[in-house]
Amino acid sequence: MNIIRMSGGLERQLFQYALYMKFESMGVETKFDDINEFRDERTRPIMLSVFNIDYPRATWDEIVRYTDQSRDLGPRLRRMFGKTHTNIYSENGFYDPEVLNQRDTYIEGKFMSQKYFEDILPHVHEVYSFPDIGDIALTPHSNKDFLIYYNDIVNSNSVGIHIRRSDSRYNEELYRDICTNEYYEGAIKYINERVPDARFFVFSNEPKWVKGWLKEIIMSQVTDDMTHDEINELRRRFTLVEANDELTSYLDMFLLSKCRHNILSNSSFSWWGAWMNEHDDKIVIAPNTWINGEDCEHIYTEGMVLINPKGRVDRKIR
Repeated sequence: MNIIRMSGGLERQLFQYALYMKFESMGVETKFDDINEFRDERTRPIMLSVFNIDYPRATWDEIVRYTDQSRDLGPRLRRMFGKTHTNIYSENGFYDPEVLNQRDTYIEGKFMSQKYFEDILPHVHEVYSFPDIGDIALTPHSNKDFLIYYNDIVNSNSVGIHIRRSDSRYNEELYRDICTNEYYEGAIKYINERVPDARFFVFSNEPKWVKGWLKEIIMSQVTDDMTHDEINELRRRFTLVEANDELTSYLDMFLLSKCRHNILSNSSFSWWGAWMNEHDDKIVIAPNTWINGEDCEHIYTEGMVLINPKGRVDRKIR
């Protein structure tokens, strides 16, 4: 039996559960440690129930046995002298084939690559299907304009733009100068050249900051010969989707998945929004670097258009 350590928010949990489905298809019994990462009240909630997923949970005794955390005197003395009996494997990089070779192992990682579950894609798509709009779970905390956003998105050539701020602010060396203004301007230009009537819906975990950012993005497209009416029409093509809270963030992912096209930040949240987009002619744009200093090739999927921080097209994933 393997145990996968669950961590992060919905987007990371989706990658971890996809790995579980891969092990299941291989006949490898697998459970989750949903205890260690979620004991702190500030931890992001477990959200897999959005997809009606009820996963197998490892017991505390099983977790202790695999990770050698026993508080008994013998194991404690053994650890004091540097002799541990752990069966822990930590993922190396975005895609680590050795993960799939693990047996009777406690596995840690993000597993942020479709390569882990490429041969069971139809099954993963089936599991990761949002309910119809009439059945989507709304709560008193849901954004009051959710249905308005939904109708505008499905009735237009909608483009979901995702901006993730927190990671880039707290880990500047890893995320600096990737999703620049020029990156988004280049992505919008690429879309406009192919979808002249595109409407852009902007999603972010920090909408107050994005309001100022959005004004800059719109003004970057204004030319000297534009009339006042043309500038107003340009503004009307951009809509800021006010963020849901942590408990209803799945609604933003749902709306992103309903857009016809997607412009990603270097965030697994927007990755899943685009991955769940079922439009055959979708354009998906991503930054050509995901994390500074790391080989990020395995995060990308076929058809993605990669744009560099200067706003220029780098390549298309074949």
